[in-house]
Amino acid sequence: MIAIVDYGMGNLRSVQKGMEKVGHAAVITSDPAEILTAERVILPGVGAFEDAMHELRERRLVDVVREVANSGRPFLGICLGLQLLFDVSFEGGEHAGLGILPGQVVRFPPREGIKVPHMGWNQLSIRRPSPLFAGLASDPFMYFVHSYYVVPRDQGVIVAEASYPVPFTAAVGRENLFATQFHPEKSQQQGLQILRNFAQLPL
Repeated sequence: MIAIVDYGMGNLRSVQKGMEKVGHAAVITSDPAEILTAERVILPGVGAFEDAMHELRERRLVDVVREVANSGRPFLGICLGLQLLFDVSFEGGEHAGLGILPGQVVRFPPREGIKVPHMGWNQLSIRRPSPLFAGLASDPFMYFVHSYYVVPRDQGVIVAEASYPVPFTAAVGRENLFATQFHPEKSQQQGLQILRNFAQLPL
């Protein structure tokens, strides 16, 4: 079973429909037991970092997500679900994250002619091979919507970058754990291939 973590924020149904399009059923759930026993877990998210952490705490899901992410089972964070994995975000103050990956979440610096949020299609620069990107076109385009981006302390976890206009982390990977700043469920065939790859990762 694939569990999509429901903490009251994000485009849960879009992710579920994306999985269905590639032939894999996924359950939207906030039940800790269901998440802990799932074969694969997806943590999506859209909105503010502080609100997201509040909702995870309210639903007693903080330790659940940490446990699953460190369990060896395939785990995928999407957009805000990527940012929450890190130590701290500076969105609207300073807010502690899940601390699963070391690093911080920062805002795009002001730049003349550059609008924030970064919204629309952007090209990835693949830094190292990842099973999540198997079968993709070289340096594919993906769909982004965000004002903040992650700065991992360990550069070795970075799988792909994009530029706006400064380079930023677009995807990370460490063993069973993967996360993307872009939305694979909104990135047409290339994004669906990522969801297909996730669903087919060995357990």
